[in-house]
Amino acid sequence: MASEPSQPNYGRPWVGICWMLLTGFLFVGVTGIVRYVGSDVPAPEAAFIRYAFGTLFILPFMGTKWTQVLTGGLFGVFALRGLCHAMGVILWFYAMARIPIAEVTAIGYLAPIYIAIGAAVFLGEKLAARRIAAIIAAFIGAMVILRPGIQEISNGQLAQVMAAPLFAVSYLVAKRLTARANPSLVVGMLSIFVTIGIAPFAYAVWITPSLTEIMWLATVGVLATTGHFTMTKAIHAAPLAVTQPVTFLQLIWATILGLVMFGEAVDFWVLLGGGIIISAVSFISYREWVLSRREKTPAALAIKY
Repeated sequence: MASEPSQPNYGRPWVGICWMLLTGFLFVGVTGIVRYVGSDVPAPEAAFIRYAFGTLFILPFMGTKWTQVLTGGLFGVFALRGLCHAMGVILWFYAMARIPIAEVTAIGYLAPIYIAIGAAVFLGEKLAARRIAAIIAAFIGAMVILRPGIQEISNGQLAQVMAAPLFAVSYLVAKRLTARANPSLVVGMLSIFVTIGIAPFAYAVWITPSLTEIMWLATVGVLATTGHFTMTKAIHAAPLAVTQPVTFLQLIWATILGLVMFGEAVDFWVLLGGGIIISAVSFISYREWVLSRREKTPAALAIKY
């Protein structure tokens, strides 16, 4: 895990696909465990325990690479990403305990849409008419899932909708970091700063968790941290246009998991809205790949909690 940072090598698509498939299974495991723990542990506390164990897991792999944070002038960048990600994680944990797994997954696909918007606003990337149409389609997909005016928007749905732009900011920052730091450092510093950022919120609502709850959340920390690393490996092995569609299989896995393990009904509107969002994000991913081939620049990072 402690290899030196390098420019992405886009000549290994099958390697990227395999890494992203593994990433998907790891994160589906994360969602299943968090759903199982439910609301017994407050969201900030559960998020804190998850990231604290994730930090302990990744630290040995960082070696002395953490010195790049100080010598490379990256401290403020890592801190900004950690704060945004911390707020998104708290909202995600809150949503996971209150709405079906498939719905959390489908709404979460809005994050790459916010990434496209943020890249245009803050990074000066061109937002062509076709991308604007895809963004509009994605938000229509979100409205199909939420159906405002037809059903009451729940707190869990609102939390996941709010988490998406926070994750987008996190990964817009990470897009710049991957060119200056190795994958283990990027993942490790995220865990450290998110743990610090969540700590005050966890302290405010702290209740003593059972040993079983601690063990489950520790497992979440290991799975999610490993997932962040395998996702980074996938991005380095293949362009986003190849790896991004693979992540959408998670909606299928999440639907099956919710049905089999938790008895959650398959919601046609969630699948329809999710499919619209997936189509829009896939188109944007394809356009990024085309432009990256023309401009020889890395593609944007995928999004994960």
